Amino acid sequence: MRFIKKEKLSPRYVGPYKTLKRAGKVSYELELPEELAAVHPVFHISFLKKCGGDPASVVPPESVVVQDSLSYEDVPTEILDCQVRRLRNKEVASVKVLWRSQSIEGATWEAETAMTAEYPHLFPSESTPS
Repeated sequence: MRFIKKEKLSPRYVGPYKTLKRAGKVSYELELPEELAAVHPVFHISFLKKCGGDPASVVPPESVVVQDSLSYEDVPTEILDCQVRRLRNKEVASVKVLWRSQSIEGATWEAETAMTAEYPHLFPSESTPS
């Protein structure tokens, strides 16, 4: 089952869950755990994916906190690496971010400026040389 993820990151899937029945031509009813009782159990096929794929794309259900908008926010836990890429006449700094509900394989490259602004606690304060 696909849940919306913050910003432009690729969708992540929660599950696997048992399919109870076909609810329509393009929808299925799933057997959801009690933690997801606020979520309607019928899903369009575009939100479903056959289990058995990449384990980095599956979010453990216990780490999902469903908000009123039926989305969840994944919080970064650690900066794993950084790089500077030159694009024509400017340099763009990126950081490799490990997210709370992902393994290291699920770490993503994000713009350093955006991550510094939104999550300053992940960046140790740099002392200026005297």
